Amino acid sequence: MSRAGPAEAGPSPAGGLLDVLGVAAVVLDADGRIVLWSPQAERLLGYPAEEALGRYGARLLIDEEHFETVIRLFERVMSSGESWSGVFPVRHRDGGTRMLEFRNMRLLDDRGESYALGLTSDQATLRKVERDLALSVRLVDQAPIGLSVLDTDLRYVAVNGALERMNGMPAEQHLGRRAPDVLPFLDAERTVAEMEHVLKTGEPLLDRQLVGRTLADPDTEHAWSVSLYRLEDVGGRVLGLAVSVIDVTDRYRASIEADRARDRLALVADASVRIGTTLDLEQTARELAGVAVPALADLAAVDILDTVLEGRTGRLPDEGSPAVFRALAVAAAYPTVAVDAADRPGEPARYGADRLVTRCVRTGRPVMVPYAGEEDLSCIARDRHAAELLGRAGVHSYLAVPLIARGEVLGALDLKRARNALPFTEDDKLLASELAARAAVCIDNARLYRQQRDTALTLQRSMLPQKPGRLVGLEVASRYQPAGSGYEVGGDWFDIIPLRGERTALVVGDVMGSGISAATAMGRLRTATQTLSRLDLDPSEVLRHLDGITAGLDPCIATCVYAVYDPGRHQCCLCTAGHLPPVLAPEDGPPRLLDLPTGAPLGVGGIAFHAVTVDLAPGDRLVLYTDGLVETRDEDIDARLGALLDVLRGCPAGSPGSSLEDACDRLLRELRHPGDDDDVALLIARVPH
Repeated sequence: MSRAGPAEAGPSPAGGLLDVLGVAAVVLDADGRIVLWSPQAERLLGYPAEEALGRYGARLLIDEEHFETVIRLFERVMSSGESWSGVFPVRHRDGGTRMLEFRNMRLLDDRGESYALGLTSDQATLRKVERDLALSVRLVDQAPIGLSVLDTDLRYVAVNGALERMNGMPAEQHLGRRAPDVLPFLDAERTVAEMEHVLKTGEPLLDRQLVGRTLADPDTEHAWSVSLYRLEDVGGRVLGLAVSVIDVTDRYRASIEADRARDRLALVADASVRIGTTLDLEQTARELAGVAVPALADLAAVDILDTVLEGRTGRLPDEGSPAVFRALAVAAAYPTVAVDAADRPGEPARYGADRLVTRCVRTGRPVMVPYAGEEDLSCIARDRHAAELLGRAGVHSYLAVPLIARGEVLGALDLKRARNALPFTEDDKLLASELAARAAVCIDNARLYRQQRDTALTLQRSMLPQKPGRLVGLEVASRYQPAGSGYEVGGDWFDIIPLRGERTALVVGDVMGSGISAATAMGRLRTATQTLSRLDLDPSEVLRHLDGITAGLDPCIATCVYAVYDPGRHQCCLCTAGHLPPVLAPEDGPPRLLDLPTGAPLGVGGIAFHAVTVDLAPGDRLVLYTDGLVETRDEDIDARLGALLDVLRGCPAGSPGSSLEDACDRLLRELRHPGDDDDVALLIARVPH
């Protein structure tokens, strides 16, 4: 260690440094035999010198399981001259094992002979030594740790070779200077303040991590673990500060990488929770874009191939073919003109074969441009104007990853960075690909669900009756409304069937379940109802036959209300099968629920049905409906039926402009809620004056 000023000669006081340290020194010759065994080694390990000298060190001190490791370390030190340090289990003479801190190095004598010097002490002692930092000059000079001593003015008075190499400055240029003069790239003010605090209070500062650059490597950021200790002589007089510096750059970088890995895992976990919460295609795409921004990009867009949305294959025919996308979602971390360069959600956009996103979906592989220049932006944007907007927004890095589900390319997740100064990396590409893979399945599920729902809805609408011709003695209005949430298509239906004798059959039913199977069962029951109604059967007999037919549509359960109005008698005969009660709204009185025998749902089998006849005067209205009109998840059914009566009471038959069509619209408007997950069939009949 280079020092400022002459060293003071003379013996050290009792309880000097080496005694305090308890550092054991062991020297091995090139064959690994012990040729020097210090008294401290005897105290630390229990072996007297006469038992240790001349013996192979590894055989004496190391258990068999660690023998090969020690031999390799010894050979490496002797052959390369590199020092080795670490904690290692050593066998004590009493048979126990001690965990000792080692510093091993190669030594040469004046004849060129090689020896191995091992310096060791127990960990508790070394920790105390680190606080006191009164190391012998010879130990410090050979230590791989950067060590220095500062006087009470915080000027360097001693620097070892390791610190010279770390700072990129000879020891002589340290001496007499303060830390800010030697380390201009570091946080000098904070470092000086911490030094002054340790010097004043005597409280050591241990393992403080310092990150920055030095003259040794001004272009690369390094990290060091710095410890500060106040030095005092045996009389308690303050001598200055001792500083130990360990280069922990590798550990620091590993820690940063671990933090990034945790962030990536957290983002993937977040995506698992946030993406795919519904079967709505656009909502799923918005969830994906929302997860990517701002954690991964400043701007994200989810673009799906138009052919995929139309139910055709997403594969592009050849390399020269353009791609037509339809943006489902765009998200930005902050207001930016780059949003104007993105495709408008829901509108098709054509990208030429030379565009990067086209290449991404054609090859099914990510496309990354870490540093995007003007020429790159022209291959990213759909046209010249969009490229100019991306340039104005400061977009400098681009990444597109394919959305692949069930082996088919659906589209791409398009990511851009502008304010985020870091370019996209391979890790970002892997993370984006992971997000895209998880989201693609959710998007494909939503796409397939939409196709199935559209098919079921088309099938169901095709089975519902057209507007009936002129009925005798009866006016009717009807509505069918699918689930407001768009999740499911149910099996609700209604029918208006003219019968012989100027009578009219009114039917409202609900097949339990959803999708194509429910729509198909509904169509079969509607056909059966039409056939049975033409046999002039009593409503209870119609439902009895329908019960048997439904039982054959295994598995199928349905509710139904069947009514036949006879204008000659001004009477209506009604029968229900597990259905909610119809409402009779007299012209001259309040509406009320008809008290009918509920009956069992169709498909239960073996249950008798009973019909009830009620009188209908001119102006009276009869309201038939399915449960989707009144049932909710969080309200009692009796309260909802009361709300139905209140709405009907608010639109009396005799009020001006109160048509049946208006009544249908009002019922749906006031009783249905956005997002209701059940469809509804509604039928209102009125006896004209």
